[in-house]
Parts: sequence; C-alpha cells; structure tokens
Amino acid sequence: MKTPPRRPAVATEPTSRGPLAAFVSSHRAGIGALVVAAAAIAAGAAIWSRYGETIRVQPDALLFPAHVTVRGVPPWVTTNLVAEALRDASLDHGLPIDDPEIERKLANAFDAHPWVRRVVRVAVRHPAAADVELECREPVAMVRWKGGLVGVDAEGIVLPTADFTPEAAAEYPRISGVESSPQSAAGIAWGDVEVEEAAALAALVRPEWKPLGLVELRPVRDRSGRLWELVGPGERTIRFGSAPGRERDGEPPAAARIARLKDLARAPTPDRIDLTREPGVEPAPRPNDPPAIP
Repeated sequence: MKTPPRRPAVATEPTSRGPLAAFVSSHRAGIGALVVAAAAIAAGAAIWSRYGETIRVQPDALLFPAHVTVRGVPPWVTTNLVAEALRDASLDHGLPIDDPEIERKLANAFDAHPWVRRVVRVAVRHPAAADVELECREPVAMVRWKGGLVGVDAEGIVLPTADFTPEAAAEYPRISGVESSPQSAAGIAWGDVEVEEAAALAALVRPEWKPLGLVELRPVRDRSGRLWELVGPGERTIRFGSAPGRERDGEPPAAARIARLKDLARAPTPDRIDLTREPGVEPAPRPNDPPAIP
C-alpha cells in the first residue's frame, strides 16, 4: 500500500503587534510609575474621605471667637465687638482654618458691625487663631430724638444707642431741633443733611466745647438757609453761622470763626456772641432778640 504524499508545509508570516501594544511595550516603566501614583492618590482620597472630617475638627484646626484678637477697639466701644460681629455673621460655631475664604469671611463680618469704620487687616494662622485690625467710628454728638439721645459720628453715621450709658451720653454735645428720623439702623447715615452739618460742626468745635461750657447745637432757619448756634447754660449763646463749606456772602470762613472760639475759650466771654460778623460790627437784631455782643 502506498503512503500518501505529504503536503508541503506552508510558511506563515509573524503576527504584527498593534500600535497600542507597541506603545505599552516601549513605555512600560513610565506606565508602571503612573499606575503606582494613581494608586497612591486613590488610597489618599479613600483615607481622607474616612478620616478627613476628623482631622478638620481637631481643636487646633477650628477658629472660635475666643481665638480672635482684635486691635483698634477704642475705650468708648464697650460692647463685645468680636462676639457680636461673628454671631451676626453666623461665624461663631467654629471655622475650619483650611477654608480658603476664611479671611474674607472674617473681614466681611467685622465690616458689617456698626462700630467699625474700616477693616485694616485680617490674618489667620495655625494653630487656630486670627489677628484683626480695625478702625472704629468715634462719637462726636448726641442727636435729641423722640425724647432720647442717638449717637452719631462726624459723618452723621448712627451709632448703637444701647452702648451709651446716660453718663457717657452726657459727655457729648447735644444736637437739638432735628425734625427727621434715622433712615436705617446703626452703622448707616442718618439720611438728613441737617444732621450731617451738625455732626461735622460738633467735631470741629469739640476742643472748645467744655472750656466754653457749651451743651447744645441748634439750627436757626431763615429765608436764606440755615445757621447754627452753640448754646451754654443760662443765656449763653454763640452764633456760629453756616456750617463749614456753606458760608454765606460776607460771612467769615469757618477757620476764622474757629480761631475766635479758641480765643473766647481762653478769656471771660459775654453771654451773647455772633461769629458771623467781624468783631466790632453790630449785627441786625432779630425780632424780640437783643443784638449780639461782638
């Protein structure tokens, strides 16, 4: 029996590798490093998700009001400014110091307080602590309003009434004759030009206030506008005239009137004085009012 002839073997070409396999083969070391890094990141994320909140709430990572130090609070601010500012901004529950917005939040909280004129600087550090520097408003007068007294600064900004005891309020000039009401809460301007004029004048004459025994500023209205009088005990009345920057024709500038006030504070003074006229010039008398003594 014949053996069938063998078929010749067919040669096969080697299988070519694709571009991805070639890339992996040639960059095997780099890809391995990336895999290790990704695994580390994933492990870190898993650890943070499990323990991160615990780390954040550690005592030295949370900022409470007791950790905030404030500079620039003057003696006339008797309230706990830190506690009020953080409470009103809902920031008194403990702030994570890793919050990237924490300094901005603190600055906004203090800026909203009615005693604060400007936030100069805020700095947060670890362990949890913050340093805040402020510029506060200064009271210059009390506006008589509805049987009470409301404090204002030199710009006519309303100040927190509850912070003034009767004894403290009595130390400031009183502004009478104001017919308007404050337009908003403390920390906002009264909203009346008359109050703004009186407050600016009170700040201007403050050094001579006590030496002259003055107690009150009041407006005098006529057809030409508004003048201001400084009133002391008994019959003492000093007609100051127009508010600074609002002088009438022929009226001495505010600087000259202030200079006369300084002279009056150093010497005995008559009960009635008119600073709107030069010394020696008799003013036109008002009805039922004796002429001022220069």
